[in-house]
Amino acid sequence: MNLDAPPFSSFMHDGFQLAYFDEGDPAGEPVLLIHGFASTANVNWVYPGWLRTLGEAGYRVIALDNRGHGASDRPHEQEAYYPSLMAGDAAALLTHLGIEQAHVMGYSMGARISAFLAIEHADRVRSLVFGGLGIGLCDGVGDWDPIAEALLAPSLDDVTHARGRMFRQFAEQTHSDRFALAACISTSRELVSRADISRVETPTLIAVGTKDDIAGSPHELAALMPHAQAIDIPNRDHMLAVGDRVFKKAVLEFYRELEGV
Repeated sequence: MNLDAPPFSSFMHDGFQLAYFDEGDPAGEPVLLIHGFASTANVNWVYPGWLRTLGEAGYRVIALDNRGHGASDRPHEQEAYYPSLMAGDAAALLTHLGIEQAHVMGYSMGARISAFLAIEHADRVRSLVFGGLGIGLCDGVGDWDPIAEALLAPSLDDVTHARGRMFRQFAEQTHSDRFALAACISTSRELVSRADISRVETPTLIAVGTKDDIAGSPHELAALMPHAQAIDIPNRDHMLAVGDRVFKKAVLEFYRELEGV
């Protein structure tokens, strides 16, 4: 666990002020990191050691706080959170930084946003890593209505649904805007059709914990894509897989293969 948060900057897109960091080797290959629901750039990428891991490997490491999260603006309207719009934020950040193309890695909701980025802004994406999301990208990830209800409940004591309680606790730990998150969960789960994902030519690594009961099979998703590979993250659930050593090692090997090293 690395608790040294980097300095953040901000830019405007689509009427929202969005926070981001730009660290690592400025001359290195850029990697854009997109965090998951109810998380932040720090919680997903800094504290579990991704910034350090990628930075020490010579990459330029960029991550944003998605709209509704962290230090970015937090609209309470559901229509602000479609994945296509958040993918537009990610593409706009690359433009803001003068980056034509980057490796893109997303976790959970961030993986869904990354998929939309690859579909709608294919020229900006050098490679994809989907963490914590497999065939659920296309088939759905279960009933999340209780999570919205849990976020809007007067207090944690009023929440009895197990998964809802888990996300309410996580939202409180990350000092999130519960109303923004409730709006986000309502529209950010838009599915990608199997036909659309099968047309994504971008080299892709899909990594899911073997105890993850949210993501769906990484192997089933990889089988739909022309240039995808899947790995299992042993004995990790949806919350714990993000910082796992097996995941990090696989990503670094994936990038080295792409670079022909």
